[in-house]
Amino acid sequence: MAMAAAARTGMPYVVTFHGGGSSSRLRHAVRGGQLRLLRPLLARAEKLVAVAGFEVEHYGRILGLPADRFAVIPNGADVAAMPRVTAQPAGSLIISIGRLERYKGHQRILAAFPSILAQRPEARLWIMGQGPYEAALRKQARELRVEHSVEIRAIPPDDRQAMADALSGAALVTLLSDYETHPIAVLEALAFRRSVLVADTSGLRELATKGLVRSIPVHSTPRHVATAVLDQLDRPHVPQNVFLPTWDTCSESLLALYDTVWRYHAMRTGGGGSAAALRSGGRDAALGV
Repeated sequence: MAMAAAARTGMPYVVTFHGGGSSSRLRHAVRGGQLRLLRPLLARAEKLVAVAGFEVEHYGRILGLPADRFAVIPNGADVAAMPRVTAQPAGSLIISIGRLERYKGHQRILAAFPSILAQRPEARLWIMGQGPYEAALRKQARELRVEHSVEIRAIPPDDRQAMADALSGAALVTLLSDYETHPIAVLEALAFRRSVLVADTSGLRELATKGLVRSIPVHSTPRHVATAVLDQLDRPHVPQNVFLPTWDTCSESLLALYDTVWRYHAMRTGGGGSAAALRSGGRDAALGV
């Protein structure tokens, strides 16, 4: 509706994709068709913003649009005020991080945990998150008889110090998710120089390609997952220099893009305007969807 209104009035607009994952098969089934139905309006956008590099190829292929129609502007994270931790913890705490949804893959590390405990009896697993899949995960832990070494608990999203303390104490952080666009939780773990294991898919694969994390196939067997986890505990993979985008850099990049779009529009139409119009929120501002 927003794109149609902008197109009808001749107002330039920019669209940022919000891909994300889902546990719903129906949503997965209709997503491609939805994008193709929206293609005429998406093709009229001045710029399409992807939050990760892989989205340019992904959406470009579905929509039949060239890469130069896209801009990559990652979302930010707010960890600047938290202390940097460099020492590797002596324990064997594994944190599986993310909302408690099936697609997030917590059940994969949990299925592997009996094999991990057989080699590392002192190991502990903290499934950090909350959501509708919690009951199923607790049942799985009981059936595997590992509940004594498994904690399922979330940290309030606004308690950044608690998150910093938790991540700094982890020997390994995992995210074996079906789909992640720009996994801020993983970037935060990397900022604390934690070793990270992910599934080889979507935006997680992008981090593995850059050498920031280690990855395994998303449908690995529990034994394969256990082997990878134990290897990470014995030989942590810790990148030395990690760039963590902030919300300031994200908003500055978006403002620069909006300013460019508005100036180009003003040049074409013979009008005037700049980022000041965008900041003012007036009727003449370019529309970000």
